[in-house]
Amino acid sequence: MTLLGLAVAFCGLTVLVHVASVAIAAWRCRVRSGTMAPRPGTPPVTIVRPVCGIENFIEETLASTFRLDYPTYEILFCVASPADPVIPVVEALMARHPTVPARLLIGNDPVSSNPKLNNCVKGWHAARHDWIVLADSNVLLPIDYLQRLLATWRADTGLVCAPPIGSRPDGFWAEVECAFLNTYQARAQYVADTIGLGFAQGKTLFWRRVVLEAGGGIKALGADVAEDAASTKVVRGLGLKVRLTDAPFEQPLGRRRPAEVWRRQSRWARLRRACFPGYFLPEILTGGLFPGLALAIAVGELGGPVLPLLMLFWLGWYGAEMALARAAGWHLSRWYPLHGLLRDLMLPALWLDGLLGQSFEWRGNEIRVEADGRAV
Repeated sequence: MTLLGLAVAFCGLTVLVHVASVAIAAWRCRVRSGTMAPRPGTPPVTIVRPVCGIENFIEETLASTFRLDYPTYEILFCVASPADPVIPVVEALMARHPTVPARLLIGNDPVSSNPKLNNCVKGWHAARHDWIVLADSNVLLPIDYLQRLLATWRADTGLVCAPPIGSRPDGFWAEVECAFLNTYQARAQYVADTIGLGFAQGKTLFWRRVVLEAGGGIKALGADVAEDAASTKVVRGLGLKVRLTDAPFEQPLGRRRPAEVWRRQSRWARLRRACFPGYFLPEILTGGLFPGLALAIAVGELGGPVLPLLMLFWLGWYGAEMALARAAGWHLSRWYPLHGLLRDLMLPALWLDGLLGQSFEWRGNEIRVEADGRAV
């Protein structure tokens, strides 16, 4: 009876948390009609886009920066190497949009062990405006991108960001990556933001210059192995909050190989463990795998049909996530329960990998996390 009671209690609690998290994320990310027009008196903004190499949809995502419905903004493309193959793509886009102020900055400022941050430093210093966005090259910017960032800013805000939402997957493993990005990671981030524990996501970091300068300047983002983790700590150290836009931004995926999906999730797991170990440790209990096993134990103890009820349980679990994707207007496959179940089968292995792993590769750079959270 003790085993039965524990299994029922664990399964019931996790189902309650799961349904609540789905409801919160569905409300926060629900589809809204129309786009947001610029308000009178909106401040000028600098968009810093670090670029490195040729990615899927790179021309389309970078071109979206030139099509924003905003009165005054500039674009700074940052490239570390003068031999980078993405440079001709950037130069061609600037030539096609001569009316939009844009510059290409080439060079590297080694202020940290974070290659992306080193690439962004020159953009931060060259920015003409006091509101600055650091936007990853693989994010597709909607025409009201800047309005939505500004609309999220409050008096107690230190940083506005948004998680990436995977779209246009090509193939089975890209669908699995959507299951990681959208209904799992973005859902968790919106729940944390809703209960007042918002944390940064490096795909979009919208700063007011005076805030980051008060926290030590852009070099302070090199204090952690990941610039978004350092951003969270800087903002919280100033007594301010990280806030999420109510509608996240699209990241078109294209084709994905299984090794790519694993390496990306492994890197993020190791970063979370290094930067926020207290939040990382409970991750082992997330997903539908362990609640399903608890249900199977309870049903087995009661002498019921384990496999049929377990299948029904998982259909309900992933059906709730499908309802979230539909409410938010995100990509949704009819085979989503299979993609979601595979994701959750991977989670314990990824958690163990994140707990024990000390190094990862990012765009050709081998990075090792030291015991104190620094990276080399």
